[in-house]
Amino acid sequence: MDSSSIYTSPTDNEALAKRSTGPLSRPSATMTVGALEAAMAAEFPLADGEAWDRSGMSVGDPARLVEGVAVALDPTVDAIGAAADAGANVLITHHPLFLQPPESFAPASSVGANAGAGVWAAISRGVAVMSFHTCLDVSAKAQRVLPGMLGLHFERVCVPLPDTAGKGYGQVCSFDGSKLTLGQLAARCTSVFGRAPRVWGDFSRTLERVVTCTGSIGEVGHAALALQADCVICGEIKYHDALALSQAGLDIIEVGHDSSELPLATVLAATVESLGFGDGQVLIIDQRDNWAYPESVRM
Repeated sequence: MDSSSIYTSPTDNEALAKRSTGPLSRPSATMTVGALEAAMAAEFPLADGEAWDRSGMSVGDPARLVEGVAVALDPTVDAIGAAADAGANVLITHHPLFLQPPESFAPASSVGANAGAGVWAAISRGVAVMSFHTCLDVSAKAQRVLPGMLGLHFERVCVPLPDTAGKGYGQVCSFDGSKLTLGQLAARCTSVFGRAPRVWGDFSRTLERVVTCTGSIGEVGHAALALQADCVICGEIKYHDALALSQAGLDIIEVGHDSSELPLATVLAATVESLGFGDGQVLIIDQRDNWAYPESVRM
């Protein structure tokens, strides 16, 4: 590996999430939970989200005053508990508590065991939960995250949202500086995300145009191919889709769904802070350790 393949981003691993060292400080801003939801929706309009998505507040009392705010990628039972333990009565997440309404609401160790467990935990602990999923994905604020982390130059959106300016899925990028091979760019992804990605393509191929995409690739893959991109960096892609796209000439670097979206928690946190919640009043819950490759664990 030569030096051009090693890259350290200013928003590297330690910035993906931070742990609280104690209870959150009392908010300097006086705001109700409903007003906070409205302010967040002004930044990430719910109308921008997909029809199948569930964004906004799913649990909570809009009339309560905000006592503290926690941010996470996923509204797990553990995340709800961590928010409450830190003194937050609002948890803002990227992914929603559920897409289809749960059939029952009961205590459980996870939403995997019972889809309504998160709702039960939120009500029991007095934590309002609001999520900004696809309306965050398509936002202008989200467009700069992966390109910035990977040292790429953002040019434009890959799949524009109709009737909007600068919003949509995927980011068409070029290199800031020297071009890289697929192998060098994959090594850069390993350095930034702290995990080895799954790579489709010839490692020696020199790249010129790259498309980045958080989460599932969706229609960004075929759009990137139509734009004659050399490579797409995504969170997740199905095997047969990856096989078809790679055989059509599009290299793929799959970094992991959560790895690609954990940085969006910092976007949510920064937005909350811009509403008047200062230092020590917003907690980002660390969710980087849900899984690991066996070879990366030393016994």
